[in-house]
Amino acid sequence: MKLLNKANVLPSILCVLLGPTLLCGKKQASELQPIDKGFTPLFDGKSLKGWEGKKKFFRVQDGTIIAGFIDARIPNNEFLASEKEYANFELRFDAKLVGQGNNAGVQFRSQRIRNSHEMIGYQCDIGGWSKGTIWGFLYDESRRRKMLAEAPQDELKKQVNPKGEWNKLIVRAEGPRIQIWLNGYQTVDFTEADKDIPLKGRLGLQIHSGPPAECHYRNLRIKKF
Repeated sequence: MKLLNKANVLPSILCVLLGPTLLCGKKQASELQPIDKGFTPLFDGKSLKGWEGKKKFFRVQDGTIIAGFIDARIPNNEFLASEKEYANFELRFDAKLVGQGNNAGVQFRSQRIRNSHEMIGYQCDIGGWSKGTIWGFLYDESRRRKMLAEAPQDELKKQVNPKGEWNKLIVRAEGPRIQIWLNGYQTVDFTEADKDIPLKGRLGLQIHSGPPAECHYRNLRIKKF
């Protein structure tokens, strides 16, 4: 008879008694989450109600908004924009990238550019570039066209989950101050010095131009201040 290792049995028993979330590992980021207290859902899990964009590039599947496609190149940057505008808020969402491409992002305090596929404004970046990962960086889309704030690569690489897995992001904008967290790690604490930059605008879910890719977004919710 093979004797059972007590060290292995005890965690198994406790796992049954206490539940998998408490003892047997963290809840997977890919699961749909209950709405946090004080937050309003931005996505009903079934339709693109409250958002507008080219239907060719955005669809709903299994409670997720999918931007882009993995069987053809993405010709231009494309955005699914919120119909409402937001000024001071905390935005929470999950995102993951799949496919050959490796660039997407979430716009905030942004606007569409007339007669263009682009949006202009702040972006919480998703993906990677030649220097490494850009998850949770702050980029100024179609305006200054540069990173406004970055996190150290050595530490960021420890925090970001592998491509194809879900990451949790929080964007907090209050007055000129913008803060971003990736999986609980703060990547950005930026204060806007230019008083001409609008502190209110629309949200936007992006898929970047380039090789075939999809960015999946879910658990989108917001709390206004």
